[in-house]
Amino acid sequence: MSRVCLSLVVLWLLGWPQLAVPHGGVVFEEDNCVLNMGFLQAHFTGYQPQTRGSEEFCEDLPDVGESIFVIDYLHDFLKEMPVEFRIIADQQNFGIFANWDDVNSLPDIESQTVFYQPPITEPTGVLTVRHEFTDPGAYIGIVVAEHPTEDKHYNAVFYFEVGYTGFGYIPLFVALILLAQLLFWASTGRLTRIWRFARAQIRRSIRAVASLPLPTACLYPGPP
Repeated sequence: MSRVCLSLVVLWLLGWPQLAVPHGGVVFEEDNCVLNMGFLQAHFTGYQPQTRGSEEFCEDLPDVGESIFVIDYLHDFLKEMPVEFRIIADQQNFGIFANWDDVNSLPDIESQTVFYQPPITEPTGVLTVRHEFTDPGAYIGIVVAEHPTEDKHYNAVFYFEVGYTGFGYIPLFVALILLAQLLFWASTGRLTRIWRFARAQIRRSIRAVASLPLPTACLYPGPP
């Protein structure tokens, strides 16, 4: 692989975490969590006032319990559109790559639905929903906006977790950074130099150990 290609791969890997977190239809833009429904956008914020006060969350929620989702429309056109919000349990393990095709493939979405807000028009431009999560786990949020006069809809699908206190995606990010560093070293030839140096050091260590005299006890063992 040429150095140019390796450099492009390194740049892509370094930028991937920012694109991948949050997941699916929700992304970070200028320190804001933005929900993308086709060309339509809205700020998306989660709250858990009973346990976290006014702390804001972008998708993943640390605690089980009452949760509030606020969708603040960034396009005035959304004020005229009925918008529905559904949360389903991720029983199929679609994960962070969940998309609209996955949702459509579900044989019975109602059986997996833990919350549903029917389509509602919000002239104020802010849709607020509340839900009491009783179980920790993986969920998928589905937001659908219907065109007011045409047979069109715009959707956003995103994966999130509730009540998760582990390391999350930190190990993945660390692995990506290490991989990017290794690729960069490979592109500059430094990885080869490091390997040659390490191999030489190992050989020196083996020769040094082999040249050490054996202990007397090993040469003249005592009586059994």
